[in-house]
Amino acid sequence: MQPATRAVPVADPVGPFSVGVDIGGTKVAAGVVDMNGQVLARARRLTPSQSPKAVEGTITEVVEELRETFEVVAVGIGAAGFVDAARSRVMFAPHLAWRNEPLRDAVTAAVGLPVVVENDANAAAWAEWRFGAGQGEDRLVCVTLGTGIGGGIVLDGAVQRGRWGMAGEFGHMVVVPDGHRCECGNRGCLEQYASGNVLGREAREMARAKSPVIVPLVERVGGDIDALVGPVVTEAARDGDPVAIELFEEVGRWLGIGLANLAAALDPGMFVIGGGVSDAGELLLRPARESFRRTLTGRGFRPEPRIVKAALGPEAGLVGAADLARVG
Repeated sequence: MQPATRAVPVADPVGPFSVGVDIGGTKVAAGVVDMNGQVLARARRLTPSQSPKAVEGTITEVVEELRETFEVVAVGIGAAGFVDAARSRVMFAPHLAWRNEPLRDAVTAAVGLPVVVENDANAAAWAEWRFGAGQGEDRLVCVTLGTGIGGGIVLDGAVQRGRWGMAGEFGHMVVVPDGHRCECGNRGCLEQYASGNVLGREAREMARAKSPVIVPLVERVGGDIDALVGPVVTEAARDGDPVAIELFEEVGRWLGIGLANLAAALDPGMFVIGGGVSDAGELLLRPARESFRRTLTGRGFRPEPRIVKAALGPEAGLVGAADLARVG
């Protein structure tokens, strides 16, 4: 077991403190968070397996580890999946084996603290609105691009979860009928065209087709085509690789189309783009803005929302979950 690490430096912390836990398909990241959104200490584990009980055990372990040095009043869990309106059960998680899983009650029984379960993108949206790029905007939509695509909506200081708690699943809007098969079971979902997985998938397809333009990317991974994944493409794009940049332009184009659809439905003042793919910055946002302007309904006759990069990075989910657990 690795000891919890403190965040250095931090301003004078402001209590009460809560723990945020961000659960992904590969890692469980936790942190003690104060009322200003500062992460005071961190703990991290590999996601142990697909077993819900094993994941619950890991959550309990990191919470107890962090409680050894901080007095904690609540726990917020950000889960990549459909969370019910009571913020207690994970109804469905595409990348984990949660199916109608009573996660809140299980963790509450284990740690003896109030627990809130929140969709991870909702938690990230809340964190960006409270402490990050969305401060001061009362109509905010956050889109997180990673392995898939998540989303959250904050209107007038409240997370909009929908009637059943499952609003914001922007990645599963069908944009290409009969398109690529998605893990959710449908075809043509937005996340099959604008997520981190797409970068790797398209690079691998070009490599297997023996396209000469992909050779520099293949050389980056020592000829191992299966190692061509999103982060490799992102690094190459930053280094100026023309094919990697082209792949980002395509992903950005689809992202812009998705954002234009969301603007037609929700009319926000700002889109905050987070998740690992957003690390590419303007390589992604420039083509997304261009595509958005070409696709936006009523273009030229309506105000355009700003499209900005998230400010809080990979810890937005745990910061938001911790804060939501504290504020209720």
